[in-house]
Amino acid sequence: MHVSVYKENTPKLILEEFFKGQLSASGILKDRKGLVTRYFNVDIQASWEGKVGTLVEDFVFDDGEKQQRIWTLTKISESKYEASAADVKRKTIIDVAGNSMFMKYVLIVPYKDSTIDITIDDRMYLVNEHTLINESNMTKFGFNVGEINLVIQHVNH
Repeated sequence: MHVSVYKENTPKLILEEFFKGQLSASGILKDRKGLVTRYFNVDIQASWEGKVGTLVEDFVFDDGEKQQRIWTLTKISESKYEASAADVKRKTIIDVAGNSMFMKYVLIVPYKDSTIDITIDDRMYLVNEHTLINESNMTKFGFNVGEINLVIQHVNH
């Protein structure tokens, strides 16, 4: 499915408007069998300078682990952005249409004493002006290894 199937959906997702200021996210991580294995909360500080956006994401997991991911988003057309982060293997494209945005990328995940590459297929849907639902499928060598579900909301709305 391509994001364009949602082109008529509202409210319209405009990344520069939604990803601005302080946001908060809460989510779950499921294994390949659908069992919830982790819970997490994220504080997100989002800002834009011209066509370039920065999302600083500070994760706290239920076991106390903390992670930070800093995304850089660059607008390249009305419906496309380029995205990159230090733990993402290469730049990816975000496609936006209507109330939705899709992006697929390879995340470098710590595993034992090394790392593994997990492909993340992110699909996000704006359900009201302050709330974005994100569902992500995770695969390795084309096989399902889990999923992530989270809700992202503006802190002060």
